[in-house]
This record gives sequence, structure tokens and C-alpha cells, in this order.
Amino acid sequence: MRLSIFRAMAAASLLLTLSCGEERGKEPDNGPWTDPAAEITFAKGADVSWVSEMEKDGKVFRKADGSAADIFAVLSGCGINSIRLRVWVDPYGGWSGKADMVALAKRAAAAGMAVMADFHYSDFFADPSRQKIPAAWEQDNADMDKMCSHVSAHTKDVLEALKAAGVSPRWIQVGNETRNGMLWPAGQLWDSHGNITDGRKHFAQLYNAGYDAAKAVFPDALVMPHLDNAFEDNMWWFNEIKAQGARFDAIALSHYPQAGEGQAAQKNRQALDNIKKIHSTFGIPVIVSEVGVKPALSDAASVLKDFIDGLRAIDGCEGVFYWEPEVYGGWKPAIYSNPDLIYRYTGKRETWNAYDQGAFTSEGKASAIMDAFKD
Repeated sequence: MRLSIFRAMAAASLLLTLSCGEERGKEPDNGPWTDPAAEITFAKGADVSWVSEMEKDGKVFRKADGSAADIFAVLSGCGINSIRLRVWVDPYGGWSGKADMVALAKRAAAAGMAVMADFHYSDFFADPSRQKIPAAWEQDNADMDKMCSHVSAHTKDVLEALKAAGVSPRWIQVGNETRNGMLWPAGQLWDSHGNITDGRKHFAQLYNAGYDAAKAVFPDALVMPHLDNAFEDNMWWFNEIKAQGARFDAIALSHYPQAGEGQAAQKNRQALDNIKKIHSTFGIPVIVSEVGVKPALSDAASVLKDFIDGLRAIDGCEGVFYWEPEVYGGWKPAIYSNPDLIYRYTGKRETWNAYDQGAFTSEGKASAIMDAFKD
């Protein structure tokens, strides 16, 4: 399935927005203004959720000629046409909170890019190692009805804010890398003792609360679960949550193939084969909502290009998003250097290193890795 199915929806959404007085573009002399994102047939994307904090810290992004430019203009020059943005419930400093996410989404939409909303349902990163309940919801962790109500209310609140800002996300991710469930322990699937009784049922209830809330605000968006390790055969996981009644319009995957020099080609092949299998089995689109390679390895650029070329050859693949390519110069968010804050959000008193898979040079320009997104 290609993104062209959304053209009519995008045009209708645009007309509704303009009728409410939100000016999205100037009408040229040769006819009405149209949304360039409606013409996207394959999402060449980037998750740039750190951008506003980087800008606050004085980081400057530059075009190939060295001139300073807005990050979305720089990314557009690399072929990027879609943006993914995470949202946390009550994060430190407001970074990746609702207001921050909506502000970045408005900038992306103004640049003619399609938008993906990535709900973590946490105050910090949710991934296979942690799915921490937001602090404001913790007292209700044993009450499934209340937890579902929190998920629904938060999802609607964020999406209504996007709608009010004139942004209609094409994809909505309910949970982030939820291999072992979400909102632990309420929606956890297993622990050190094995499968948790009713874990899959509870996860499906929480997930569906997000799904239904998303469809209530944006009925035409593709709403989907998200799993890590695209190179693994994850069919069992999707079959199990579907058997519990989980509803999804698409499937999102992460793919980080490089373990070392020359070791990524097999993982790329496995991921591409799994994506074909998922699409064939479920008959729905698959999107790689996170990919990243290590610039320090000599095969980084070729690994990414080979993978993206393979994705573009799969009719059931909707696109691919590089995770935080704009990071450069050893930058990291302030929270990474504060062990007390890390403890508050993860339960571990430690500090974290800077992200090592950014795809920009030390001058703030896109590196050769980003050439994989160019036509």
C-alpha cells in the first residue's frame, strides 16, 4: 500500500483547516494552494524529537554549502519528506512533552512534511528495557479501567492539540517498542518467572484504549503497534496480540543492524524478508519507524543505503525513519548528565553517554549517511 491513498484525505483536511481560519499557505495565481505532503508515495523520514533542546543549547544546522538553515530545510535537502515525533506525559524540562511535540509538528507540516506521532505513555523513554508508568498515573497501576482511561485521555489530549494546530498525523504509534508490553506492571507480558497471567489481555486493553482514542480524533490515520528488532521473526508477537483483540492498521518496526564492521548485511536481509512476510500475512502496511547506523564504522553509509533500497522495492512498505540523525558534536540532553534525574525516570542512578548514531558532521551538516534518502 502506498501513501497516495491519503491524497484525498489530506486535501479534505486542508480545506477544513482553511475554513476554520488557519492559514497554511499562500494561494498562487494559478490555482488553490495544495499540501505538498499529500503527494508523498514513500516516507523518507527522520525522528528529530531532540531538535528544540539542541536549538536551545545553541546547536546550528547547516546546508551543504555551510550556510545556517532551519533543520527542516536541511533535512528536506537530504530527501526527507516525513517527520516522527515522540511524546511523553510529563517529561523533565517539557522536552518531548505535548507543547514541544506540537510545536515541532507545526514546523514539519509547514515544511511540507508528513507527520508521525509516537506515544510512549511514559515520562521518559519507553523501550524493551523500561516501560515506566507516568508518575501521575502510578497510583492507578492495579486498576485496569483507570489505566485505560489515562491512556485514552492522554492520547486524545495530544491529538486534539495537533488538530487545533492544523496538523493531521498520517501515522500514530500506540506505544514504543512494546515487545514486553507497556505501562509496567499493568500491561507487562512476562517477567523473570515467565508469562504473566492475563498479561496479553491487559496489554491489548491498554493498546486498544490508545487505538480507539486515536481513531476518534483522526479516523483516517494509520494506528499501529511498534516492535524492536525487525531482523527477528516477530510474527508470533503480532499473532498473539491480535488473538487478544488488538486492532491495528499498520505495523511499525525498529532496525539497528550494525554490530560491527561487515556484520549488517545479513540483518538487513532478515529484516527485509520479515517485512515482506508481515505484509503478506496481515495485508497491512509495514513502516520502519526507527533505523540507525554507526558512523564510526566504515560500512555505515552502504548499510543504510542497501536497506532503504530494499524497503523501496517492497510494495507493502510505507517508508523508513532515521532516529535522531541531527545529533552531532557529542551533544546530549541535559538529563543524561544528571544521575538524580536519571534515577527519577529509570530507577537507576547513572549517567548516559551521547547518542552515537547521529548522521550529521561536526559542522552541523548532513553526512554522507543521509544520501541514502535521496532519489
